[in-house]
Amino acid sequence: MQLGLVGLGRMGFNMRERLRKAGHDVVGYDRNPDVSDSESLADLVGKLEAPRAVWVMVPAGDPTRDTITELKSLLSEGDLVIDGGNSKYTEDKENSASLAEKGIHYLDVGVSGGVWGLEVGYGLMVGGEQADVERMMPVFDALRPEGPREESFAHAGPIGAGHYSKMVHNGIEYGLMQAYAEGFELLDTVDLVTDVPAVIRAWQRGTVVRSWLLDLLVRALDSDPELDDLRGYVEDSGEGRWTVAEAINHAVPAPVISAALFARFRSRQDDSPAMRAVAALRNQFGGHAVHKAGPTSGSGSTLA
Repeated sequence: MQLGLVGLGRMGFNMRERLRKAGHDVVGYDRNPDVSDSESLADLVGKLEAPRAVWVMVPAGDPTRDTITELKSLLSEGDLVIDGGNSKYTEDKENSASLAEKGIHYLDVGVSGGVWGLEVGYGLMVGGEQADVERMMPVFDALRPEGPREESFAHAGPIGAGHYSKMVHNGIEYGLMQAYAEGFELLDTVDLVTDVPAVIRAWQRGTVVRSWLLDLLVRALDSDPELDDLRGYVEDSGEGRWTVAEAINHAVPAPVISAALFARFRSRQDDSPAMRAVAALRNQFGGHAVHKAGPTSGSGSTLA
């Protein structure tokens, strides 16, 4: 197949290479001329044969909306736009309706695989019409890992279902990573366990906690056994917040994902105002020791 691909960053670049290795004709566009095959979106569209298919892999929010708006002005009836970024699912119906005014089709695709996708393939969750999904199946099959299609690909439902599924996937990812992280800290804190990386490595086969995320933790520990080269500051890209908000909207208990999200917020505070208030309250009602700020920080003292 021929495919236009907008956005050749960490994932888009590797997706282009994987598709080309599978024999597909991919015309890419990126603002970085060193990796781009086209000078502009208009140039990219001009290099594609109708009916065209253009896959958008740019940051969620305004960059995606602006790209789709420009593509609407360039594409024609029967063409297809695919949003493969981490857009919020609520934006998909708006994008689809806008493109439909010109007879342009739309799919939303949740893509998982990160920087490893070129080598091992991508997990794909798609929202949209069945006919459009079938049209793009050669591309989907080239991107996903080898093996049964149902183990790495799903037509999740109508417009929005792909990004909704990816949102929940990323919320689960938050919880899994937090559990591994807390286990690492507990092992690393006690003197009894003398080789923490060896213990975590031993979980890779035969245990119920084995996973690809665990393999990646082992890889990180191989290069930095104490993880001392890193600062414990963790951003969130939005999907965790959206997942928690959806859980609230639908009254679905999600304590693990919620706690993992809040843990990321805590990681960005050098000194938590909330925990200072907790310390002050414990001291007030129980006379519990507090740690003074400033040069003497770290020593416990009881206020009168």
